[in-house]
Amino acid sequence: MSIIVQKFGGTSVADSNKILAAARKAIRAQEEGHQVVMVVSAMGKNTDKLIALAKEIDENPPAREMDMLLSTGEQVSVAMVAIAIQHLGYKAVSMTGAQIGIKTNNSFMKARIESISTDRIRKALNDGNIVIAAGFQGVDDNYNITTLGRGGSDTTAVALAAVLNAESCEIYTDVDGVYTADPRVVPKARRVKQISYDEMLEMASLGAGVMHSRSIEFAKNFEVPIHVRAAYSDEPGTMIVADPESMERPVCGAAIAKDEVRFSICGVPDEPGMADRIFLPIANHQIAMDMIVQNVGTNGKAEISFTIPATELSTTLKALDEVKNSIPEAFESFSYDNNLCKVSIVGLGMERQVGVAEKMFETLAARNINIQMISTSEIKVSVLVDKEQGAEAIRAVHDAFDLGSVPSDVKPLVKPEMISDEEKIRLINRLKHMEDVLIESVMLDETQASVTLYGLPQEPGNAARVFKSVTEAGIIVDMIVQSPGDKFTNLTFTVERSCADTALKVAKELAQELGCTASETCPPVAKISLSGTGMRSHTMIAARILKALADGGLNVAMINTSEMRFNLVVDAQVGPKALELLKEELKDVIAD
Repeated sequence: MSIIVQKFGGTSVADSNKILAAARKAIRAQEEGHQVVMVVSAMGKNTDKLIALAKEIDENPPAREMDMLLSTGEQVSVAMVAIAIQHLGYKAVSMTGAQIGIKTNNSFMKARIESISTDRIRKALNDGNIVIAAGFQGVDDNYNITTLGRGGSDTTAVALAAVLNAESCEIYTDVDGVYTADPRVVPKARRVKQISYDEMLEMASLGAGVMHSRSIEFAKNFEVPIHVRAAYSDEPGTMIVADPESMERPVCGAAIAKDEVRFSICGVPDEPGMADRIFLPIANHQIAMDMIVQNVGTNGKAEISFTIPATELSTTLKALDEVKNSIPEAFESFSYDNNLCKVSIVGLGMERQVGVAEKMFETLAARNINIQMISTSEIKVSVLVDKEQGAEAIRAVHDAFDLGSVPSDVKPLVKPEMISDEEKIRLINRLKHMEDVLIESVMLDETQASVTLYGLPQEPGNAARVFKSVTEAGIIVDMIVQSPGDKFTNLTFTVERSCADTALKVAKELAQELGCTASETCPPVAKISLSGTGMRSHTMIAARILKALADGGLNVAMINTSEMRFNLVVDAQVGPKALELLKEELKDVIAD
């Protein structure tokens, strides 16, 4: 008999009527011949209320005790849902994370799942019960209750679906699927029938709030189909699977992250090991950095910038103070700006079409929206803009890529076939722990050169003018990095070496036209690309990468990152050495 996992968020079980409605959905699935596991969040805003209550006593309460406190919200919910199902005449049993057998590490409030025992839950299902599992929680080796962090119920649901080889994991929310953008910000946003794991991972990390990124990591690693549906209706929703909705469109969606803080670290010695010294303390605090940008250094100094969620501001300040106090030579100064938001476009089709970034930049320029920082990957372009211009920016970009209309090549919504138990066991066994990072590939590209515009005035439209000229010259751009600056910025991009002379000529013309201080082409460069899941949420990965290169005496010229990629540029002659160093350092997390 097939298993279906159904997850209900806090708003879907906020009161007795909604609890009964959720119970009926589970009962209906059982009547259709499925064994059913429900994963339930705390009722309504109960978690927020518990946090506020704790902070009335202690502004920084102990993490272990917070996990003990917050886990009670889900315990209330699962009991209430079990009562509702039994009231309706069906068998049900509620279980906490510990009772299910969800084993985690001991990182309180940010715990990661290491394993799940399925014996008890399978016995309950075989006895005819609907099993109601508490989301968001587990237990460590010392039997301490742990929580998985905000959004952790999504992760619990997908993890259970993985180990149980469920037919699908249905995520019931207060929206009826995944949209091309947040419909509360973009009125023309459209519900998509299907989105790929890779696209959803980027969207989730860039501000799309429908799914938690760690749950998508699970789904991708264990090939779990996710069905996002409305708790209040029977709309078909959105399937999150391996393939995108459309193969013809370069962009599938746009996202906005409104509460971003950008840190700029200035005067970093342009030599091996300095970036590692900065990132390691931040990683030790488990702060997930996004949009990491290191641009080409000048006069022996480099600038490193990165963004973090606003909730991590005080912890990041503490970490950087630790660096400055213990290693004064690591950097000259740092600053931060919390009046920015990140606007991004995502799509697997970007790898097949040129001019996507240029179109985004031109769209923002036409609205007189200044781009303060740029980071790209193979399937994402992210920019930082003033927070007050964020809504206008995402609406403009959404219109520019016609995301509100249905692509002509959309296929009917079809659930993928279940994989065999043997294949599922193979997938689960390939990881030492369930939530370990999984790097799918480490690749070396020795075909590129880089071009830098130094001292580009920070004015709306300049990035668009640069890449319009580059495109008109027939040059294909790969990486783009624009570091922040109050009045001036450095803009670097990589091109095929065969186009380097042409690119340099275009850059010199642009430098004169736009009032840049200088332009030059770097010697041929080597680009290392690491691709996989969990690379951003596993905060030590960036530190390990940089430390391995520093220990090998190699300097990094450029960095840009995304949820799925970590790209870095080194001198061409050391590319093969850099590749071998990283393969050796990361051999424990590189897929077989």
